[in-house]
Amino acid sequence: MGDPVLRTKAEVVTTFDKELRNLVKDLTETMLEAPGVGLAAPQIGVSLRVFTYDVDDVLGHLVNPVLHFPHDETMDGEEGCLSLPGLSFDCVRMAEVVAHGQNMFGDPVTVQGRDLLARCVQHETDHLDGVLFVDKLDPETKKLALEAVRNAEWAGAPVPVVKASPHPLFGKAL
Repeated sequence: MGDPVLRTKAEVVTTFDKELRNLVKDLTETMLEAPGVGLAAPQIGVSLRVFTYDVDDVLGHLVNPVLHFPHDETMDGEEGCLSLPGLSFDCVRMAEVVAHGQNMFGDPVTVQGRDLLARCVQHETDHLDGVLFVDKLDPETKKLALEAVRNAEWAGAPVPVVKASPHPLFGKAL
């Protein structure tokens, strides 16, 4: 938290080449090592609309996601973030999502899910829009979350600055 790339809307991917496939590989490896159930490109300093997920033994990725919600049913549940290590709070999300986008080759892909997959897809897409899950919390919980962020052992540590994206054809110099 604190890196401007996390608060900036990521760029649409327009070139589907080896560099993008390497980014998806990097995201997947980083997510699995963390471990996490999702990871968006801005979380590793790359301002592109790409995320990976690993939910219920389904490993995947989505490029340029656009979300649709088939109904108004919501769910409340614990949510955390690799960008805010060790912290989790109850967060209301839509219970089901349909996400249209592309795979790393540019082919159309649809990801449809409920519960944890729906939460993950919404959370990672928020990252692509410069939104953190703490922004989605009710006011009282958000206040507690921001206090926990200020008191976290990693708070105040210098934010590593990415001078140039490790994927220079896509990323912006940050």
